[in-house]
Amino acid sequence: MTPSYPARHILKIALTMCLASGLLSGCATLNLPGLSAKNAQPIYPPAPYYLRAHLDDPFSRIESATRSLGPYRSDSSASGALTTAETDLWSRVISRFEFAQCDDFPEANAWSDWFGERPEYIDRVMQRARPWLFDIASELERRDMPGELALLPIVESAYDPFAYSHGRAAGAWQFVAPTARSHGIEINDYYDGRRDVYVATRAALSYLNQLNRRFNGDWNLTLAAYNGGQGRVGRAIARNQRERKPTDWTALSLPRETKAYIPKLHGLACLFQDQERYAVQLPNWPARPLVAKVDLPGPIDVVVFSALMDLDIAQIVALNPGLNQHITSPTGPHHLIVPAQLADQARSVLDQADHRRLIEYRVIQVQAGDTLSELAQAHGTTVDALQTHNQLTSHQIRIGQRLEIPSLPTIEPFDEYADRYQELAVLQARLVPAKRFEHEVKAGENLWVIARRYGVGLGDLMAWNRLQQNDLLRPGQRLTVVIEPPRQASNVQASATRYTVQSGDSLWSIAKRYQIPLVDLMKSNKLEPTSILRPGQTLTLTRSMGRSE
Repeated sequence: MTPSYPARHILKIALTMCLASGLLSGCATLNLPGLSAKNAQPIYPPAPYYLRAHLDDPFSRIESATRSLGPYRSDSSASGALTTAETDLWSRVISRFEFAQCDDFPEANAWSDWFGERPEYIDRVMQRARPWLFDIASELERRDMPGELALLPIVESAYDPFAYSHGRAAGAWQFVAPTARSHGIEINDYYDGRRDVYVATRAALSYLNQLNRRFNGDWNLTLAAYNGGQGRVGRAIARNQRERKPTDWTALSLPRETKAYIPKLHGLACLFQDQERYAVQLPNWPARPLVAKVDLPGPIDVVVFSALMDLDIAQIVALNPGLNQHITSPTGPHHLIVPAQLADQARSVLDQADHRRLIEYRVIQVQAGDTLSELAQAHGTTVDALQTHNQLTSHQIRIGQRLEIPSLPTIEPFDEYADRYQELAVLQARLVPAKRFEHEVKAGENLWVIARRYGVGLGDLMAWNRLQQNDLLRPGQRLTVVIEPPRQASNVQASATRYTVQSGDSLWSIAKRYQIPLVDLMKSNKLEPTSILRPGQTLTLTRSMGRSE
């Protein structure tokens, strides 16, 4: 069968082409404060790691690439102060606020105060939001949705597309994988659409609209469902109805995190509406896009593309955080985000480039119990792609049926771009969210105990969280932990043994004793960093045996 759709091609940019010169995570990282019953004072969490990053770390590289898109604040002396909803992007968003409650809401007021006392925090979050805000505002207007929802990525991730929560939610909008896939987000070895802000924004707003319809236009219940799950909120409402109790969000039995989630968004909205009261100055951004989506003819090598576009690798990563490799996904979506002023040049490069077939197809035979969705997930593609390529008119498949599955052959990097490939690999290895997570501090824990548990350096743990060695930790406080990917060795063979957990064992101690990377031990046994081991439990120990060349 001859492939007939664009994903069968991958772009290999002609290296001799002449170009004209002159040509940017449930609540991942910011914990939710509550009000102490004793003194009614808010208990505040530390700011997220990526808002406290050192200048030499990859998160700062991404922030620098984002800043390079343009000045943070408009020059009022050159073009006049931007103060109206027609010219100022944030005023345009705030003018669409609908449901924020700022009176008689002490929990929301506590959050307004917290953010108001941290202008540097707000500035850095705004910088992260800047490339995406115009698109988000435009989508809210197109769908006639409240402007407060543009603040939701602050609540979820502080607008960090690389945010990854302890609950396995990823991206600026913090989708878990099943919910993401159910809303059309592609996730495979090459690409995670949860981190693609353009794609995730559309999925999130569609999901929020769906939830809002279910809960009869109540945005507080909508937010509770987005955070805690629509099933949980629905059951809580049904329970109260049976008991003849009120069904507003404050009366429902919901997780503490969800109860704190709603005031946080209200508090942010109140601060944005009354900047003078909280002594906060939002940036004046012209209501025009900083970035543009460029469609691709199929998968491409983004390193070669970046070189011919004279784009910094960090900027490619900052604007396309969904990429997992130097090749875009063979099954789509086929687009890249580039600085708006380079969009025409990018399209010209793509139009003039040489193309070659680089997607291979292998034939599989349907076995008993197979479904099209399971086959798509197992082979890193989508149901739509399988249907289109195999000319299927429905999801029905039969035992013995032969299907062609797209895959990419090994792609050798171009030697002349070796530095760029290396830079991309390093950035992705450190930024891919599976490599970092949040640890919730337990009673009695200190920095040394936590560092030892995960096999990381005490100095690293302090640097990631901007802490000093004598800083006191609070139960419930969240700390960022980064687990380095295991070093690759050539001529590697895997061997597995079984181990029975003894009293006093921890994941860290077992990994150290058997010289196994902690991340491998957790992956082999489908464990989380917070998993509790029990004496008598059996673990699979998979170690790599080989010689590094």
